[in-house]
Amino acid sequence: MQTTDDIRRVQDDILAASGKIEQIRNQLGKIIVGQQHMIDRLLIGLFCNGHILLEGVPGLAKTLTIKSLAQTLNLAFSRIQFTPDLLPADVVGTMIYNQQRGEFVVRKGPIFANFILADEINRAPAKVQSALLEAMQEKQITLGDTTFKLDEPFLVLATQNPLEQEGTYPLPEAQQDRFLLKVLVSYPTRDEELQIMRENVFGLEKIQIAPVMDSWEILHSRNLCRQVYMDPKIEQYVLDLVFATRNPKNAGLAHLMPLISYGGSPRASISLCMAARAMAMLQQRAYVTPDDVKSIAPDILRHRIGLTYEAEAEEKTVETIIKEILGKIVAP
Repeated sequence: MQTTDDIRRVQDDILAASGKIEQIRNQLGKIIVGQQHMIDRLLIGLFCNGHILLEGVPGLAKTLTIKSLAQTLNLAFSRIQFTPDLLPADVVGTMIYNQQRGEFVVRKGPIFANFILADEINRAPAKVQSALLEAMQEKQITLGDTTFKLDEPFLVLATQNPLEQEGTYPLPEAQQDRFLLKVLVSYPTRDEELQIMRENVFGLEKIQIAPVMDSWEILHSRNLCRQVYMDPKIEQYVLDLVFATRNPKNAGLAHLMPLISYGGSPRASISLCMAARAMAMLQQRAYVTPDDVKSIAPDILRHRIGLTYEAEAEEKTVETIIKEILGKIVAP
């Protein structure tokens, strides 16, 4: 258990690190107009060591934001454009025959970097999507008889277009569960779009982004995030939310039983616990409040709840189910 002195010490460390976080936001603000929700979620993924799935229509600066964030962190960056003809070897690499040496040698793929942008991940078939699974979960790649550990920090940030659009393949449930967050990216406001128009007319390429953090500082921030205090009552609140997705009847939401085919796995509880800590850290606090849990819960749960055909027939969405659960479960 953490003592009051421990919490104060963590609070001082968070305040000391907050300057760097604000610098990252300022650097991204040079390029990205608005989208503060998306930027904060990317920072949460960074501090929680969790992969992120961004969903939105084309043209909402998803790719630009991720690329700009990699520049501010001065990390090895790799972009993989997912297409229907992409092969697993194009992602992880392969073994090629060296005629001069008379042996097979490893040719590493673009997955060997710190920051991986999997652009339009749902444009490629499931076989290619699953090539990311070992890297995302085990932080390693196996080529031939050799297993390669991936460098830390290692983060996969994937973008996808909404599934109702043509030429897309739904992500398998097993892979979706490996993403810490699924973030919905919305349109900018009218004033923000006016600013975007003007900045692009005068030349966005002239803007330079300066590195703010290095690998050591990122790993330090992750360690700091784990030390943020979470009261046992809030831990129980996290469990109440996740268990309500599995058995809503026990939570007084019996009418949701026919609508949910499966609920959040234990990864949902772990992810919600970690992400709430990161949310508190972004607010410069060394302790988690119920509002931290509430604000990040939709991004944690929306890709971990499966809907039945009955829910689709009644035009019920995951968002409405999450909203009902958050409204029903009493916060401490």
